[in-house]
Amino acid sequence: MREYHTQMEAARKGVVTPELRRVAEKERMTVEELLPLVAGGKVVICANKLHTCLDPEGVGSMLRTKINVNLGVSRDCKDYNVEMEKVMAAVSMGAHAIMDLSSHGNTESFRKKLTAECPAMIGTVPVYDSVIHYQRDLDTLTAKDFIDVVRLHAENGVDFVTLHCGITRKTIDQIRRHKRKMNIVSRGGSLVFAWMCMTGEENPFYEYFDEILDICREYDVTISLGDACRPGCLADASDVCQIEELVRLGELTKRAWEKDVQVMVEGPGHVPMDQIAANMKMEQTICMGAPFYVLGPLVTDIAPGYDHITSAIGGAIAAASGAAFLCYVTPAEHLALPNVEDVKQGIMASKIAAHAADIAKGVRGAREMDDKMAEARHALDWEAQWKCAMDPETAKAIWNSRKPEHEDSCSMCGKFCAVRSMNKALAGEHIDIL
Repeated sequence: MREYHTQMEAARKGVVTPELRRVAEKERMTVEELLPLVAGGKVVICANKLHTCLDPEGVGSMLRTKINVNLGVSRDCKDYNVEMEKVMAAVSMGAHAIMDLSSHGNTESFRKKLTAECPAMIGTVPVYDSVIHYQRDLDTLTAKDFIDVVRLHAENGVDFVTLHCGITRKTIDQIRRHKRKMNIVSRGGSLVFAWMCMTGEENPFYEYFDEILDICREYDVTISLGDACRPGCLADASDVCQIEELVRLGELTKRAWEKDVQVMVEGPGHVPMDQIAANMKMEQTICMGAPFYVLGPLVTDIAPGYDHITSAIGGAIAAASGAAFLCYVTPAEHLALPNVEDVKQGIMASKIAAHAADIAKGVRGAREMDDKMAEARHALDWEAQWKCAMDPETAKAIWNSRKPEHEDSCSMCGKFCAVRSMNKALAGEHIDIL
């Protein structure tokens, strides 16, 4: 019998859970170092007690930056087998979390399959699933219906849920008054906003937040406080709607911590590069250091087809400035449901951003593989280079496709290779070029 309900409660009681011990091992920390961070909400360990195949991870700005992969079917792309292929590919490539954003079909069956077979953290957005679960139009759903779906997801073993608790009826007036270029671009946020407009009622996720906390405490589900008013274009970044919602999320974070419920806070969005660091510091202050989970941020609006790159640029700056969790963005963002290749491109871009930020932050062991790569390049040891590479298959395939005449170089420089010339010069050897 567990002596605790949540990882936060355990840490506050000084109980070292198996999940905390595993995270400490991965992060090269002692349990004594990690315990107060979990107790204080600075690190979350998203671990539903029913997700028994989970290989737990910690999320916090002082740990390795984690990567989330969004997947799930839609009405236009509804093959769950393809989605499961993406899931396993994502996990094999190093994704730390999978968010199932399915909006069609037998969502519960797929969700149960994920928590039964996938070792990564599983997240969902229950408001998406509400219409699908009940097979009723949005305006016919009640507040109780929404809360019951949160409970269903908890019972299915989901480790974290994104809930758009921070918008209220006051937000309706703000959106109408401030005339954003892109209004609300959060899918979940727009559904909550639409429901409030149609029913005249308050946001159920805000109004019944205490009831939701009781559910999350029972199953140890982490709440990811969704940013419904995240900017969907550069022009809307850091505006009054975004900031006021963040203030409310800070208040809700405090209420969750009072019940030992773990919290992450979701962040922007589309943000100019010069505003990213300020956004990270603002969240850390307002939300008292709760881990920040960011989508991107995307640093330009005009690169459809390449938004994995615009996101990686923003993600690297964000993580170096304090973000803890990057939601990947694929080349298909703004265009289509991503295919397997899009997923791979999105993961690699996010991994590079996260790793670069970890080096900048001085995370333990972050630069270790980079130093090994430098040694392998100095020795012109290609096999050692493949072992150091994030994506060795791609690196090796490129080298082999344009193989050099002499294998102690590459086809870019051949015998003009600077490394080859310096090695020979410093060894007192003759440097043959022709």
